[in-house]
Parts: sequence; structure tokens; C-alpha cells
Amino acid sequence: MTVEQNVLQPGGAAKHQQTFLNQLREITGINDIQVLQQALKDSNGNLELAVAFLTAKNAKVPQLEEATYYQTALPGNDRYISVGSQADTNVIDLTGDDKDDLQRAIALSLEESNRAFRETGITDEEQAISRVLEASIAENKASLKRTHPEVWSDSPNPYDRKRQDNCPVGLKNVGNTCWFSAVIQSLFNLLEFRRLVLNFNPPANAQDLPRNQKEHRNLPFMRELRYLFALLVGSKRKYVDPSRAVEILKDAFKSNDSQQQDVSEFTHKLLDWLEDAFQIKAEEERDGEKPKNPMVELFYGRFLAVGVLEGKKFENTEMFGQYPLQVNGFKDLHECLEAAMIEGEIESLHSENSAKSGQEHWFTELPPVLTFELSRFEFNQALGRPEKIHNKLEFPPILYLDRYMHKNREVTRIKRDEIKRLKEYLTVLQQRLERYLSYGSGPKRFPLVDVLQYALEFASSKPVCTSPVDDLGASAPASSMLPAQTSPSTVEQQGPSSSDVPSTSPVQRSVIHKPFTQSRIPPDLPMHPAPRHITEEELSVLEGCLHRWRTEVENDTRDLQESISRIHRTIELMYSDKTMVQVPYRLHAVLVHEGQANAGHYWAYIYDHHQNRWMKYNDISVTKSTWEELERDSFGGYRNASAYCLMYINDKEQYLIQEEFNKETGQILVGMDTLPSDLRDYVKEDNKRFEKELEEWDVELAQKAQQEKLLSQIPRAPAPSPAPVQAGEPEYLEQPSRTDISKHLKEDSVQAINKALAEQEDRGPEAIMDTAIKLEYTRLLKLAQEDPPPECDYRLRHAIVYFIQNQAPKKIIERTLLEQFGDHNLSFDERCRNIMKVAQAKLEMIKPDEVNMEEYERWHQDYRNFRETTMFLMVGLEFFQKKSYMEALLYLIYAYQNNKELLSKGPYRGHDEELISHYRRECLLKLNEHAAALFESGDDQEVNNGLIIMNELIVPCLPLLLVDEMEEKDIVAVEDMRNRWCSYLGQEMEPNLQEKLTDFLPKLLDCSTEIKGFNDPPKLPSYSTHELCERYARIMLSLSRTPADGR
Repeated sequence: MTVEQNVLQPGGAAKHQQTFLNQLREITGINDIQVLQQALKDSNGNLELAVAFLTAKNAKVPQLEEATYYQTALPGNDRYISVGSQADTNVIDLTGDDKDDLQRAIALSLEESNRAFRETGITDEEQAISRVLEASIAENKASLKRTHPEVWSDSPNPYDRKRQDNCPVGLKNVGNTCWFSAVIQSLFNLLEFRRLVLNFNPPANAQDLPRNQKEHRNLPFMRELRYLFALLVGSKRKYVDPSRAVEILKDAFKSNDSQQQDVSEFTHKLLDWLEDAFQIKAEEERDGEKPKNPMVELFYGRFLAVGVLEGKKFENTEMFGQYPLQVNGFKDLHECLEAAMIEGEIESLHSENSAKSGQEHWFTELPPVLTFELSRFEFNQALGRPEKIHNKLEFPPILYLDRYMHKNREVTRIKRDEIKRLKEYLTVLQQRLERYLSYGSGPKRFPLVDVLQYALEFASSKPVCTSPVDDLGASAPASSMLPAQTSPSTVEQQGPSSSDVPSTSPVQRSVIHKPFTQSRIPPDLPMHPAPRHITEEELSVLEGCLHRWRTEVENDTRDLQESISRIHRTIELMYSDKTMVQVPYRLHAVLVHEGQANAGHYWAYIYDHHQNRWMKYNDISVTKSTWEELERDSFGGYRNASAYCLMYINDKEQYLIQEEFNKETGQILVGMDTLPSDLRDYVKEDNKRFEKELEEWDVELAQKAQQEKLLSQIPRAPAPSPAPVQAGEPEYLEQPSRTDISKHLKEDSVQAINKALAEQEDRGPEAIMDTAIKLEYTRLLKLAQEDPPPECDYRLRHAIVYFIQNQAPKKIIERTLLEQFGDHNLSFDERCRNIMKVAQAKLEMIKPDEVNMEEYERWHQDYRNFRETTMFLMVGLEFFQKKSYMEALLYLIYAYQNNKELLSKGPYRGHDEELISHYRRECLLKLNEHAAALFESGDDQEVNNGLIIMNELIVPCLPLLLVDEMEEKDIVAVEDMRNRWCSYLGQEMEPNLQEKLTDFLPKLLDCSTEIKGFNDPPKLPSYSTHELCERYARIMLSLSRTPADGR
């Protein structure tokens, strides 16, 4: 098909040479007309080959071209054809003002690709996609041979892979197939599409059909897709493996190329294959009537192209599936649509004798499922590679498409003209307002209101009769102390120097710099410059004028701002009248891409129409989400993540999302009841296999427990006494008990008892104990109320300080104090032993209903967790200062996680979260730089070591930084680390390095906030309270002397 046949339909090809040249100029960026003409001549008018010739001469061929598809109608045939930039050609996709026209011109000139399609049933795009799928499977198989742990490796514990209640099932990433997961989940959650796939029956005479390559591919793929959908409905697994479906796609063609697949390409070809499969079934079942294809009915619409070319009008109906939209230069989806629906000069479409060219698109039939493909990639001619467009683009949850419908053409044109007029007026108003807000003729400009206010303040200041330096002569420094470079004019203005004045002291003192007093302004000097001479009459006139002018400017500014706001509001409400909100489309799914043009990660946000909430589908992870999270990840402009594909559904077509009902009982069918009998049996068999896996795991655990029990019953020889611990080498324990901590309180208790004895020497043990407890509580209360420096944390000295600061119940504090004085460590003399016995007796008298022991234990467990967090932090910071970043990282990670849990219960439960976050972040950044330096060395061992650091330390930690949306610095740090590695994409490197980088980047760019498994917490040294406080103070003091690097 040619451009002449479909869009412009001119009398001869010669008339369109200039059109082709213009398109070549915009596509390639080459302005030399002779070069363009020669390329067109060498390609025999084939636009695709001409672009390939020109780009091969002027730029490096990119590794991956982002394809944009355009569907149009063949003459006399309702079947659409798929056209766009091919994977094995060098067609480039630049963002411009008239991209749809360019895409059509490129698309409709692909004669050779279409001829091959008609002869073999296989397009170049399908061959390219098969190469990608084969590479994904090969990558998945190769991953079994890797030594470092994979992000998507299955947990050996099947209970970790068990589906929780009715939580949606995820899809395993089987090797750079996040694009597959995002698309399949979006379509699966479209209930009408799910029903079509699940209820698809292969043609009865499938074995008798001519088994060409297309049929050999489509029917087995449909079978595997049905199995996959059935597992997503009824599996007991948390996620399922889609390898068999991907294998079918891979086996369709053979190739060795490797690249990560593009979502829009895959979505388009998936629907194409499904359409072919349903077409076979439809043709078998037709009864003399034209067969209806449910895929076409669901996903394809039509628009009318109305245009003018060099004064000649044309009109043509075309079919579309995914509708391509340019992003660059637009702020929201409606602006993108307006630009896509109008090309060229709008006025020329309505005039009779215009020589200009232009065209409009009007939807005549919208599909129930409308998919917009957002073009977020452009080719950089200078660098010779594609680049991603990170601009922000907003889109609404409800999209009204009335303004783009053919039936509303006349009304829309009137409104467009009105909007154009309003925008022109708005531009004038904004320019006028800018003159008020940025007044002046120099490089620095200020609001005019402020300028007038400053002038009024100057005129109203107290007049002075001397120069600003004249009245400083008496207090000026002696001339001998003035700099030698003092200008003569300044010396003259200062009057006689101090050398001419009799000295009051025989010895001249040296000048002492006093920064807070030396520059203090004398009290009789005005704070601001002031006029030297101004009469009352002059001041009165000037104040009146400035007041009046300021009021006028304020009124003018306010009027302009209100007019601008009114016009903005009018434009926003232009299409809000009842007649223009009759075609609502609800956002069903958003496919998000994070990364750069050559590498990245895909996931999907899908709306649960029955629970009225957003869900995030990120491979095996399926989590609840919010519109706010969707906005942050999808609009763009915030990180390297942005929406790449939007799927809207007709909000009036409820069958798209409606549940199935039992025809006899009228009850809603859910889960396995929605499956046909063959798929129900298939899922049951898979569930039995998984249940057997769970049973085998339980048996294995029971056997291990039995073995441990038997071993524990075998008598053992007494263990040798432990070697003495060297000084400075504390013994490592899992966690100190409360008894261990209480040993450190002996000295505090004895001091309190001695004070009580000094005050009440003749009293009995009970009275002395009460006094000692009051004295101890008073001391601890005073510590809790102080505001010490960071290095002196009184909470570490005593649990009571921690309890008081966190408002623990009084009964908890009282029992803790009784336990302190009832501890066996106080039995070293008679007096303390008597008090200990009294305290123990009072503890025994406390009734169960007086103190909630579960709550009591929780408070003391929290305090133990606080001490443990302190030690994690302290040891991590010590390693950090020694530049042992790998060792420091694990301690700081556990310090942050434990501290965050503590702070969730109260602001004084833990440590400074920002401090821990800062050093955790710094650890990751330094390790990232170290790993990048190892990668850049090119040495195989060094490169592997760098990637091990990334895979085992950096990548598992990224979700920890991304999970907290409020930590902006953490998010920026993650982007810095990712950009560091993405910067290698455009560089030349050895093939083995390129392969390792391609394998590693998707893991780094994975935006999942699912926390992966970590190693067990590192064991902590057991410190006495004194040692802990001392080491903590030492490390915190050293931090206060170290620059915080922005913390």
C-alpha cells in the first residue's frame, strides 16, 4: 500500500515528491535538499529505505528502535494492517508537531514487509519479537548456571509461595519478561477479555486445517494462554510461571538476537495473534454471514480522516487499535489528543481556495477498550541512540471523548475556535501581567508594587544632611591603620585623620575584631538610605503620588490575575456541558516503564472495579496501591518512571467488567466456578502438585525436628570452660536479657539505699526501701526531663528513663523499680539484703489484675529492642568511619528497620531516623561507586566482584529506600545509582560486558517495593551499660566533628 492509495489520493506521484522530502527532512534532521533527493532516488521512492540510507550515513545505528504502530484500512477489506518502524531497519521516531502524518507516510510505504506478510503470513515485526522471546527463554535457562542469587529465584519454602486468601496471582519473571507480565495482567483483569480467552474452543477440524506457520503458532499459543489465565484464576500459588506461553512464542521463529521487548509492540502483536486465532474459529462457525471477530469488536475502532492537500480535499475512513500519541511538548492527555486529531492548518480545512495542507481525525466508532500508546522515546541524532522523554504528562481517571467524535464535529470546531481566541487573549494578558511582576530594564527585575513601596519608604525616611561617610569621621580608625589602597577621595571625605587629634593614650592598642559589636550601627543613624534634602511639601506630593500609583498597580495586577484565572476556568469548563460528557471512558490499566530507552523495567497499575481500588502488578508482587502512588510513578517528570501505555474502557459498557452469574441460581460465579471443565481439571492438578510440595516440606521439617529432639536426649560431655575474653573484644550474644541489664543497676540501687539510710537511719527496711525508690525515681525523672546533647542519651542508662519519656503506665514503672531493688545482686550485705527481701515480698503481693504482665513484658521487650538498635547503629557507624562500607551496611540496615518499627509506636522510642537514613544512604552510594569502578576496569574478576556487590548488597536494599515516599533524599540517591549504570548504555564496550550489563540492569531498575530476603541479623557484642554509653558517646562525638555531607 502506498501513501497515494490511502491518505492523500493524488493524481500522480510527482506531486508528492515535496511531501516526501519534507517528511525525510523532519525524520532525519537533514536539511540539504540535494542529499534528500539523492536518497529518495536511490531508494526508488521507498521512504523506509531512504530513511535507512540517510541515518546510516549520519548516525550510529541504535541497538533498539522504539516502534510506533499505526493501523489503517486496506481498500475493500475490513482487516487492518500493522505498520511502523521495524526492528531490523533503521527507521527513527522523532517527536515533533506532525508525527502521526509522518508515521502514516512511513507505515504505508513498507511495500516489501507487506508483500512478505502476504506470502508467508509472517511480518518482520513478528520475527523480531520471536528473537526477543527466544533471548528471554535463553536468559532464563542461563540463569540456572549463575552463582550469585537471582532476584526472581523461588524460595525453597513453598509456604513463601502460597497464595494468601483471594489475593491476585502474580507472574514470575522468567528472564526480562516484565513486559509480558504487565500486558497479560492488564488484559486478564478485563473480565470480558478473560471470558473470551477461557471459553475459547479450538476449531473442531483443527487437525484438518492447512497448518501454515500462522496457524501453527496461534492455536498452541491460545491453548497455553488459556492454561495461564486459568492458573491466574484458581491457583493456590502466590505466582505462576508463564514459561510455556513464552516458549510457544519463541518457537514460532528462530533467531539469536537479544533485546528486551517493548510493551506496545507486544500488546499489538498479541492482539494480532489472538485476532487470527478467533478468526479461524469465527470462519468455522459462520452460517453464510460475515464472521464477527470478538478481538476486533473489543479493541478496534474507526476514525474519519478529513483533509486538504494543496487545495484538494480528501476524506477516508480508517481502522485503529492502539492509538499513538506524542508526549513531548504537551502537559496532559487532552493536549496530546488535540494534537493527534489535528494536523497542519485547521483553517485550510474549512476554506475553499486554500493552498495549505492539513487534516482532522474524527472518531466514528470507538472500541469498548481504548488503548493509547504514549511515545516516550526519540532518536538523538547527535549521540546516535534513542533517548527517553521524561516530561510530565497528566491523564484523568475518567476521560470524556465527546469532543473527538464525528457527530460532534461542528460543535467541537466552534469550541476549538473559541479556545484558540481565548488563548490568544490569555497570552496578551499574561504578557501584561509579566510587565507588572517583572518591572525594569536591567538584568534584575522586580514587581512594580514593590518598586513603588521601596520608593515610598526611601522618601519617608528621616532626611540627613551629610554624606553617608561624613558622620563616621570621629569614630573612623587612625590613618596608620587604614589600608594603603584607600582612595584619596575617601580620605578627603573622612575629614582630619586621628593623627591630628591629641592622643589620650601613650600606647596605641591593636585592633580587636569583634564581629557582633564592631559593625553595630550607631543609634542615631537611619537603618536605610534617606534623601538629604526634602521639604514637607515635596514629601507630601511624592507620598500622595506613590500611594496612588501603588494602589492603581495593585488593582491592575489583581484585575489581570482574576481575568487570567477566569479564562483558565472557562477553557477548563469548555467541554463540561451536558452534551459533551456523554462518552465517558474509565482508566482501567496503566503500564509503567522505568529506566532509559535501551533498558528498563515494566509494571502495571490496574483498577479493581469491584473493590474500587488500584492494584500494583509487579511480576510476582501484587499489592494494594493508591491513585497518589500511580500519579507519582506514571505522570513522569519525577523519576525515570512514567506511563508508556494507557488502557481506558467504556464506562457505560458494564459487560466489560461484570462478573458471571449462574443462570439457574442467579448467584455470582467466582474462582474455579468460572472455568470451563477442562481448565478446572487442569488447575486442580496443578494445585494437587503444589499441595504435595507443601506436604513434603512439612514432613521434612518434622523429620528435622525429630532428629534434633533425639540428639538433645543424648548425654553430652561437659563443655570446656570458655577462654577468657580479651579486653576490647566483647563476647557476642544473641540479645542481652533483662537480668543482664539489671546487673548494671546495682551501683544506682546502692547509692539510693545509702541516701535513704542517711535520711532515715532509725527506720525499718520497708520505710528505707520506699524512700530509696522515691529517690531513685526522682533522679531518673530528672534525667528524663533533661535535654542532653546527642552523645549523651540517658535512655541507655536506665529503662525507667525510656519508660518516662514514652509515657509508660505508672504500674509498669513501679514494678520495674521494685524489680530493681528486689534483684539478687543486692544481697552482698545485711542492709541491702533486707531491702531486697522487702521488695521481693511486695512483688509477690502484686495481684495479676493490678499489672498487665503481657503489657509489662512488651515494654521491657521494646527497651531491649531499643538497646539492640543502638548497638546496630553504633557498630555500623564504627565500621563506616573505618571505611568498611560492606560491613557497615548490614548493621545500618537493621538499625534503620528496627528504629522505624520503634518510632511507629512513639517519637521517643528510637533514635534520629534522619541520621541513620543518611549513613545508610551514604554506604549504598559509596558501594555503588566502588562497584561501578570495578565494572569500568574491564577485568573479568573485578567486573564480577562489582556485579556481586550490586546483586547481593545494593539491589536488595533499593526497595528499603523506595518504600518510604517521604524520604526524598533516598529516592534521589536511588536515581543517582541507577543513572550511574544507565550511563554505560551509550558507551562502547566489550560484548561480554554489554551482555552482563543487559542482564543486570532490569534488576537494578525494578521499581518493586517488595522487601526481598536478607541475611540473618549480625550478632551483637554484649556491653555493660557503662561500656555501651561510653562507646555510643564516643561515636556520636566523632560524628559531630565530621561534616554531615548534606545531612
